Amino acid sequence: MTHPAPVYQRLLAAHEEGRPQLFVLVDPDKSDPSELPGFVADAQEAGVDGFLVGGSLALLPTFEECLRAMKVAARVPVVIFPGGIHQISGEADAILFLSIVSGRNPDQLIGQHVLAAPMVRELGLEAIATGYMIVSSDAVTSTEYMSYSKPIPREKAEIAAAHALAAEMLGMKTVYLEAGSGAPQSVPNEMIRMVRALVDVPVIVGGGIRTPEAAAEKVAAGASVVIIGNHFEVDANRAQLRAFAEAVHEGRARGITEL
Repeated sequence: MTHPAPVYQRLLAAHEEGRPQLFVLVDPDKSDPSELPGFVADAQEAGVDGFLVGGSLALLPTFEECLRAMKVAARVPVVIFPGGIHQISGEADAILFLSIVSGRNPDQLIGQHVLAAPMVRELGLEAIATGYMIVSSDAVTSTEYMSYSKPIPREKAEIAAAHALAAEMLGMKTVYLEAGSGAPQSVPNEMIRMVRALVDVPVIVGGGIRTPEAAAEKVAAGASVVIIGNHFEVDANRAQLRAFAEAVHEGRARGITEL
């Protein structure tokens, strides 16, 4: 039995039509469920195209509560960004079925997936097969530490491109270049360009993106989806939601005509 894939089809259509997307990552450990409907409504009004929900730890038992709270207001996709098999729920619209193709840890390439697949199927949850690549950012990220996966050196764009191409050939529906939440440096633009030149699937980029200008650069380099996470965990930064959305959608930040 197969399930429809409306979230991926929406993502793919935007990619093929050249409409870059802005997704906001919500960490359940750092979110108050009672405040999420208002945040989701504000983000959608500002032009955000979707939400990822998850984290490397999920220490608090509020994962499903956060999902339910977000779905109250969400008109755009709410997608699980799992830090493990404990972050699977039928409350979401889809799940990024992540395989850490940049590492050599078999548990993160296929092991956890064998345990997760029956649950995902039973819930009827849309699974979006994603080749996940950790990129070094001069700091050890939570994902790197928890997954025992060595990152791709940030100066080795050709290694990232080869991994992305292999992921596409293995049938993965998207590739995700990740510098890490709060990373001191984002994924290099040259690496994004090289990956985008080799693959046809949507390219997702996240980690260390703190300004609309930086988000616009990722789009100009070839990102189909830009992910902003802990930047918006600071209340004062939420006033920038519209500026980020416009920068991503236009492929440039306000006042910038050429990157």
